[in-house]
Amino acid sequence: MRRVLHLSDLHYGKDRADLEEPLLEVVERIAPDLVAISGDFTQRARRTQFEQASAFLDRLAMPWLAVPGNHDTPLDNLWVRLLKPWKRYRAAIHEELEPVYEDEAMVVVGVNTVNRFAWQRGRLSPARVRRACKAFGAADGRARVVMLHHPLQHGPEVEKRLMSGADDALKAFAECGAQVVLSGHLHNTVIAPFRAWPQLLFVQAGTSLSSRVRGEVNMFNLLELSAEAVSVESWGAEGREFAPMSRVAYLRRDGAWQRAEDSPRAELAARG
Repeated sequence: MRRVLHLSDLHYGKDRADLEEPLLEVVERIAPDLVAISGDFTQRARRTQFEQASAFLDRLAMPWLAVPGNHDTPLDNLWVRLLKPWKRYRAAIHEELEPVYEDEAMVVVGVNTVNRFAWQRGRLSPARVRRACKAFGAADGRARVVMLHHPLQHGPEVEKRLMSGADDALKAFAECGAQVVLSGHLHNTVIAPFRAWPQLLFVQAGTSLSSRVRGEVNMFNLLELSAEAVSVESWGAEGREFAPMSRVAYLRRDGAWQRAEDSPRAELAARG
């Protein structure tokens, strides 16, 4: 089993400074195998905001993996957004926009879904999907996780347009053996199999630090996962401290994710 702490939407420049230290302290205490950050480090992609994000990353004692979000390219500087959209991100966060982390138990593949020509709505091209699938390599019993900023599914309450290419990407990820998809963007927590592709578990993180919350407190997710089982514990800010608020577990059965409490007891016992 591996533990992945999933952060998203830090939004430096529109962040709650009073929560930064409590967040760093709880990350250090949990000591996950990997911190996965699904974009929107900044509010307006300004250098000072990226400096804050870089200082946050410098304090993480464990491996981390990140992808950019739409707020990590400038909204109010069209010249930079169109001609040098990743210059500031690469200087402050990481040169690689689609990094890969792997060890003997899991592979986590980052995918860049930001579309600089349509600032809010993401785009996922077939080439990026093929690259992500190729990074998983042969099916070797490891957990396989995709991380991107924009979600591949919206609920009926979401007014924003779904990312371009989302439906095709879901089909391709399911067919190439991906198991879990991490995303952010909407500042709300979602944990459930995808409606059309229950082979994939949808794990969306709320905003970890932004002051722009949407119906829930500042949140992050802690995943404990293998190729056959995933538990997700959602942590929320109670005052100025983060604490566990809910937990849900899923098992893979006949190739699809099923809530653990809905699975036969004998199967649960066999999987520990």
